Amino acid sequence: MMEEPRYLQLADKVLKRVMDAFDAVDPDVAEAFMAADVLTIAFANGIRCVLNTQRPVRQLWCAARASAWHFDYDEATDRWVSDKNKSDELFSVLAGIAKREAGIDVTFP
Repeated sequence: MMEEPRYLQLADKVLKRVMDAFDAVDPDVAEAFMAADVLTIAFANGIRCVLNTQRPVRQLWCAARASAWHFDYDEATDRWVSDKNKSDELFSVLAGIAKREAGIDVTFP
């Protein structure tokens, strides 16, 4: 299992990238905010997407509507991928949620 300091560094990097991406979005369309280890994206249609750390299992969890994903860090590809199918990638999932809920294209710096 990944050491906690490494996990925290990687997780913080992800959360910052998501915050930076949504800083570029009109807050009347979608707005991201942090509280502790939980990042929430609130869309104008009332839907929320929640991304949070799961330290004990060294994962990032994401939920929106009735869907949820658990992402593991893949060292070989430097990506966070779904533990279910290894093909869903965190930033692609978030971009898809933004497109579906707000009709916006979000890129992650």
